[in-house]
Amino acid sequence: MDAFVVSLFGHREIEDLRKLEDKLTPIIKELMRTKMYVVFLIGRNGEFDECAASILKRVRKESGEENSEIILVLPYTVANIEYYEKYYDDIIIPDRLYSAHPKSAIILRNRWMIESSDLVVVYVEHKTGGAYTAMKYAEKLNKRIINIY
Repeated sequence: MDAFVVSLFGHREIEDLRKLEDKLTPIIKELMRTKMYVVFLIGRNGEFDECAASILKRVRKESGEENSEIILVLPYTVANIEYYEKYYDDIIIPDRLYSAHPKSAIILRNRWMIESSDLVVVYVEHKTGGAYTAMKYAEKLNKRIINIY
């Protein structure tokens, strides 16, 4: 079965979490309704990631979880992995990151996520930071991008 892969990126701090929820929820519902199987790739580096993961979990609980999964993509090994194993369907660290310096690992992780995706959903308000850099990389690769900001 071919999966439709979606990466999610956003700023570490989000001013209006309600706005994020109002804009992301219908996109997730539409993807789950129209795609045979959807894989959501997400990090865990700030308010956007935490809120987006929560929205994904809620929508999947309401709509059914059989045609989707949420994968936490880590840039390196972290403590308390047991907590994350209970929350996400799967956790991966891309092979190319095992030899990466920790300071570059997040950027390399984001690039891997984008390269693996059919769609990149971003919440980019500022022209700085990791989410903005990820969006620009997705543009460079001609990926389909939805900026929900």
